Amino acid sequence: MTLMVAIPTLVMTACFVFDRNLNTFVIWSLIGAAVGFYLPRLILNNKISSRKQRITWGLADALDLMVVAVEAGLGLNAALNRVGEELKHTHPDLHYELELVNLEIRVGRSREEALRNLAERADIDDIRSFVALLIQADRYGSSIARAVRVFAESLRTKRRQRAEQASQKAALKLIFPLTAFLFPVIVLVILAPAALNLLDIFGH
Repeated sequence: MTLMVAIPTLVMTACFVFDRNLNTFVIWSLIGAAVGFYLPRLILNNKISSRKQRITWGLADALDLMVVAVEAGLGLNAALNRVGEELKHTHPDLHYELELVNLEIRVGRSREEALRNLAERADIDDIRSFVALLIQADRYGSSIARAVRVFAESLRTKRRQRAEQASQKAALKLIFPLTAFLFPVIVLVILAPAALNLLDIFGH
């Protein structure tokens, strides 16, 4: 009840101070409130999508490095640590996530729990599949290097399919810019000389 009384009072006071019409001030206040409510969400969602995409693109390199590290004789924890260090400059987002996994393991959490936390933080389907693969291989004692290699090959296939889909969508997205901007210029360039000649003829 107090808030319902305070808001109109503040609006009327602002109109009096800034010498503005009440309707105009209310309209701009509503517009500002809408922008302030939706704009941060749009920016945040854009940053989240960009970060997910960067992590997804860096996962293939991480898998290749992990295969090399495991085949060289490192354990899974040491391999995760080594891969995270190697990706520090090329894929900093993925490096940060793997560093958190290593820190959680060091403070006493189980490797399975740390990997599940990685999947929950990243919220990416490929990361979830990778975590499930590592947990299953670790639980049943199967070859981690072989499992990671097979997963890396399937991930490359998925990336190639996504690139093909994006290229097919690009042709459709270019129709509107071409129609709106390029074709009128071409028509103008072709027809302009003829139009100028007709103007000269009818002018004389």
